[in-house]
Amino acid sequence: MSDPAISVLIINTNVKHELTGSEYPTRRKQCETAARLLGVPSLRDASAELLEANKAKLDEVVFRRARHVIGEIARTTRAADAARRGDWSEMGRLMDASHDSLRDDYEVSCAELDAVVEIARRLGSAGGVFGCRMTGGGFGGCAVALVQTTTVQSVMREIETGYTGRTGIKPTMFVSRPGAGATLLKG
Repeated sequence: MSDPAISVLIINTNVKHELTGSEYPTRRKQCETAARLLGVPSLRDASAELLEANKAKLDEVVFRRARHVIGEIARTTRAADAARRGDWSEMGRLMDASHDSLRDDYEVSCAELDAVVEIARRLGSAGGVFGCRMTGGGFGGCAVALVQTTTVQSVMREIETGYTGRTGIKPTMFVSRPGAGATLLKG
């Protein structure tokens, strides 16, 4: 992913909702429960079809947690393929779907992250934004948007104005260039 026409915009909401610390272990336990009930070592070994076929075995929350994880694995694979092809529209759709799943099925988003994503989505591809999603552990923190490089400054202005207007909080933003990621160097 080295297309100079594409930039990654990181938007820090500058909020961190304090939790009791039980949210992450609870999600993990729910996913482990789903894997056990599906008869697989982990959810990476499950499919959407397997999950649907066994829906009656899982309570609603455990089902949604598993649906997120299984779907996110599929979305990640498809996003990597879209990046290799330079299909930024598809990658943006996958980012949007990821955020929706993180918000609705995994329940780790928050009003501030949702506000950033909604503003970016409103700009859409006509405004230079292909997609946007929360990143990290959730409950505050950052969102990441895939943006046309020529529109970065206008996108940043729109997000800052919209987000500050809705929340009273000024976001912190910075732009990154896509890169190859971690690699092993042999010397």
